[in-house]
Amino acid sequence: MSKKSSVIYGVNPIKESLLADHPMSKLYLLQNRRDQTIDAVRKLALQREVRILPASREKLDQMAQTTKHQGMVAFLRATPVHTLQSILENAQGKTPFVFLLDGVEDPRNLGAIIRTVDAAGGDGVIIPARRATGLTATVAKTSAGALAHLPVVQVGNLSPVIDHLKKEGYWVVGLDVAGQTSYSDYDFTGPVAIVLGGEGKGIRKKVLERCDAVLSLPMRGQVQSLNVAVAVGIVAYEVIRQRSLKE
Repeated sequence: MSKKSSVIYGVNPIKESLLADHPMSKLYLLQNRRDQTIDAVRKLALQREVRILPASREKLDQMAQTTKHQGMVAFLRATPVHTLQSILENAQGKTPFVFLLDGVEDPRNLGAIIRTVDAAGGDGVIIPARRATGLTATVAKTSAGALAHLPVVQVGNLSPVIDHLKKEGYWVVGLDVAGQTSYSDYDFTGPVAIVLGGEGKGIRKKVLERCDAVLSLPMRGQVQSLNVAVAVGIVAYEVIRQRSLKE
């Protein structure tokens, strides 16, 4: 597992990074502000010997590149960069399920997906390094701290990843409007990798062709698509439902 430095902001991302013992070099807190939330984060940082510095609201805005930092910005010395192999190794002894995202460009969608997959007990999210959003501070903030716990892998090409997952015993299913099988009719009780496309474009043809099955979400209204983060949530909890019935 390699590492890279990053900046994060917001109460939950910083709190969860501290709880996960990610090596934090500096924590900037809004000067002259004391409340229960700030004090709780300050206490965690002091316990981990993190350098705490006061900062004006303008400086926090500049470091976070947003005003929605909730009065705190942190710099991590190095955050874990997971690999496909590390996901596979961590999932040994389990019945794993992972999500592959083909071109999700909105960082808020990616953050929401990471939060949902972590809540559902998923084993990881795999994203392409190009033509998609990366692991930005906005992603970390929107994930509400889940990025500190859920492995997220950036890869050059999804196609060889799908081929490798199949060799490891995963069934690979795509979720697409063209799918002829409803997601609720599919058996998710085995190892599975679920592929979803980005906003507007969906799953690319060369990726879709590698899927063992193509599923759809029933649409009863006039709009024939769902937000990708919402779609992930629906399928993730169908996985949980089916596996709970089997136990």
